[in-house]
Amino acid sequence: MFGDLAGMVGKLKETQQKVEETKARLNSVLVDEQSNDGLLKLTLTANRTIKAITIDDSLLEDKEQLEDYLILTLNKAIEKATQINEAELAAVAKDGMPSIPGMDMFK
Repeated sequence: MFGDLAGMVGKLKETQQKVEETKARLNSVLVDEQSNDGLLKLTLTANRTIKAITIDDSLLEDKEQLEDYLILTLNKAIEKATQINEAELAAVAKDGMPSIPGMDMFK
């Protein structure tokens, strides 16, 4: 009924290893984002780890403005990083799924 069960288990283990390798690789994929006026710049990994923040001196004079800039720019950067992360992991998972009759979830 399920064909080669051992083959499917092997394929799942291989896919799990590829997912882990992809997660590790995403630590080196950098996402850059900046505020609309370029006064705040961020760099984070596709795994959503912040690597750098550059703040223009003019933003240091107004705490509330700086906080607003950080919130807006961080949210944009996290959204970009999440899209990259999910797309990469979905591609690996889809490629590695064994073919099980009646289980065509990734078409």
